[in-house]
Amino acid sequence: MEKLRNYDILFSSLKLGKHSFKMFADQKFFDLFTFEQEFKEPKIEVDATLTKHSSFLELEIKTEGKVQLECDISDEVYVESVHNIIKTLVKFGEEFDDSNEEVLIIPMGAYSVNIAQFIFESVLLSIPMKRIHPRYAEGYKDEYTDLIEKYSLPDEGDTETE
Repeated sequence: MEKLRNYDILFSSLKLGKHSFKMFADQKFFDLFTFEQEFKEPKIEVDATLTKHSSFLELEIKTEGKVQLECDISDEVYVESVHNIIKTLVKFGEEFDDSNEEVLIIPMGAYSVNIAQFIFESVLLSIPMKRIHPRYAEGYKDEYTDLIEKYSLPDEGDTETE
């Protein structure tokens, strides 16, 4: 996809060693992917480090920022900090192959690697499964927590006697 070219790292002219790249991913970036988005207003900073070796590349992609989520308890929107690190090896082969999450194979004559998919996955993996507004984590009680307590199953270790 042409718009994802902003996330290409041109490595062919780089010297051996570490090279750092800074990028930004916001809503426009995530709109380039077709998926049902569970967060709003992403503001993600991307620090990519490419270490060029004579026969392969190492990539480390750090994503850090904020997204808006909807609380599972109250449906209230809140801001969640997200951060993640993805490390992968980039090797050269006959054809492109991204079936292994730890090793990306790109064609022999390639001169760049696109990291958009890594950024996308890094952010998605950093979204918590349970989306709980911070005030509930601090013990806040309201009608929602009362209903959860009323209709929740008891923990396995709890024994109730009536």
